[in-house]
Amino acid sequence: MKLVRYQVTNFRSVKASGWIESGDVSALIGVNESGKTNLLLPLWKFNPARDGELQPTSDYPKRIFTDIRAKPGTYSFITAEFETGGLADRLSLAAGVPATNLNLVRVTRYYDGRYEINFPNYMATTEVAASDVLSGFGSLISDVESTTPMKQEESLKTSILETAKGFKCAIAEVSWKLKELTQAVSALKALVPETPAKTSTLIPRLRQAVELFEGWVSEVQAPSVEDREGVRDLVTKALPSFVYYSNYGNLDSEIYLPHVVANLERQDLGSKEAAKSRTLRVLFSFVGLSPKEILELGRDFKDPNGREPTQQEIDAIAEKKRERSILLQSAGTKLTDKFRSWWKQGDYRFRFDADCNHFRIWVSDGQRPEEVELETRSTGLQWFLSFFLVFLVESEGDHEDAVLLLDEPGLSLHPLAQRDLSAFFDGLAPTNQIIYTTHSPFLVDPDRLDRVRKVFVAPDGTTQASPDLRANGADKAQAGAAYAVYSALNLNVAESLLLGCAAVVVEGTSDQHYLTLIKTLLISAGKISPSRELVFPPGGGTKTLRTTASVLTGRDDKLPVVLLDGDVMGARMAKELSTSLYEGEREKVLMTDAFVGFENSEVEDLIPQAQFADATDRIFRDADQRFTDVLVLGKPIVPQVEEWARSQGVPLQQGWKVDVAKRVKATMLARGLKDIDEPTLERWKKLFSEFDRLGT
Repeated sequence: MKLVRYQVTNFRSVKASGWIESGDVSALIGVNESGKTNLLLPLWKFNPARDGELQPTSDYPKRIFTDIRAKPGTYSFITAEFETGGLADRLSLAAGVPATNLNLVRVTRYYDGRYEINFPNYMATTEVAASDVLSGFGSLISDVESTTPMKQEESLKTSILETAKGFKCAIAEVSWKLKELTQAVSALKALVPETPAKTSTLIPRLRQAVELFEGWVSEVQAPSVEDREGVRDLVTKALPSFVYYSNYGNLDSEIYLPHVVANLERQDLGSKEAAKSRTLRVLFSFVGLSPKEILELGRDFKDPNGREPTQQEIDAIAEKKRERSILLQSAGTKLTDKFRSWWKQGDYRFRFDADCNHFRIWVSDGQRPEEVELETRSTGLQWFLSFFLVFLVESEGDHEDAVLLLDEPGLSLHPLAQRDLSAFFDGLAPTNQIIYTTHSPFLVDPDRLDRVRKVFVAPDGTTQASPDLRANGADKAQAGAAYAVYSALNLNVAESLLLGCAAVVVEGTSDQHYLTLIKTLLISAGKISPSRELVFPPGGGTKTLRTTASVLTGRDDKLPVVLLDGDVMGARMAKELSTSLYEGEREKVLMTDAFVGFENSEVEDLIPQAQFADATDRIFRDADQRFTDVLVLGKPIVPQVEEWARSQGVPLQQGWKVDVAKRVKATMLARGLKDIDEPTLERWKKLFSEFDRLGT
């Protein structure tokens, strides 16, 4: 069976989650403490592959703890709907209902462990339409009236017609329930003589009517589909098992066996220790030995009186240790082979080793053949190995029936490895449904946002889930949940924009607006035809521009072109870049002074100064004197705006340059090149010619 959707009710922080759709792969996205885990645990406890017992003190909501403890059978904590697939035909045979009505089953589990089953697409017969009842009596009346009875049955004919017509007249435009149907059957049966004549022409018609109404009674009285013999067993046996795994269960490289033996028998461990204990249990199940047996096979001879061992005792101890080594070697080979078929990020080899009370896991791979302990390898590898073991052992090889519930999977993986993990989920999807929680944008596939559900804390403090991925305005809880989705989309858009493009790194966002404007105007007028698409990623100011340029280099091993202002900070950055990162390609470090015509210029000075001044005046309307009236042409314009603002008492908020850039961009795009003088046009063409030459 395949999980279609589920909803959680009255479980920990969840009051009523609403329906959560579940496809081949589903992602629950939310910030920390939003309750994502509380939407996974109920599924695990619905039908756990192993462990997963309900814990009243942890699982019952504190607000109704007393009520649930008193009557656990009246409170459900999860309802799940499944497509029955091939099981529908077997259910049809058992229930006597068409398979098409049984292709969806809804199963609810209560805190007392009871399952409640029903079939949403099957409507049980609880009443008969008035039109059908009228038709039944009408047929009886018509048949009897057209019959010529024997002389001794003339009174019977009259009784039948009076009874049928009486019922027919009494029928209102409402359906008949069991009470009315039973009354009709009793009245019709009462008309049948104890010893009817064998040649009677009325009795067969009367009995036919009785059978019709008795059939309706049987349908109305029939038990619900789930209560019919064999149906419940078929459904409960076919339920998929659920395997839950969290980061808490990561294996350590060195395992102290006496602690393992003690913890496996304890029932009072905290969540983290319980998760580790669980992973260790499946590890030793995989090895095929219990921790006690490993300890016993590795015991050295010890005599309280100091007696030396006999040769026979020495040989017996050696044989046990040899047996243990062979078993561990075999288990390591088995793990290596199976793990290789799952994880494609490296050719890993595992070896198990035991020394007295200590059990160790050693790892090597094709690039690093020397063995090291598991704990010294990446936490990402530790996570995946631990998850692999839990899934492999708890599903006991019957992978097709297991639904994987992964809590914050791959949190310690590198972003690229997280993306590989997302692709790995797609590879598992044909045989295993997967539901996972995360807040990492690298585990959100922007091409499959249909699989994402937003998880957030509602105003009443309970956990909610929604397929609506919008940030929902001022609601911080929903905005936080949606942030990972927005980040994933931004990453995808950024990658697609940069793919195959020539990047020109600029200092700030306003520079990006101006250069994009100039590029659009020149291309639309046919003045330039760049060999590659030009994009202008902002470097975040001169302090971080070098890092941005370095990161963009990593995409195709080519240094991007850099355009810097001609002011003091820009000149300083140009010198630093030319003597370090750009030492071999200094010509790629451009400065605005070379294209503006005066010193200390900025990208803003590439724009016709009159149009820049007009946009400034439109944004800052409260000044007594317009900036246009004090503008001095041919000098850096940004310092002039700052001086004018001080004299007029106009506050320049952070980001004012971006606001002006957006205004200039909108105005100039609407007017095109008709207001651009020839010298300005030539400077633009010269600048973009350099971008194109240096960027190819």
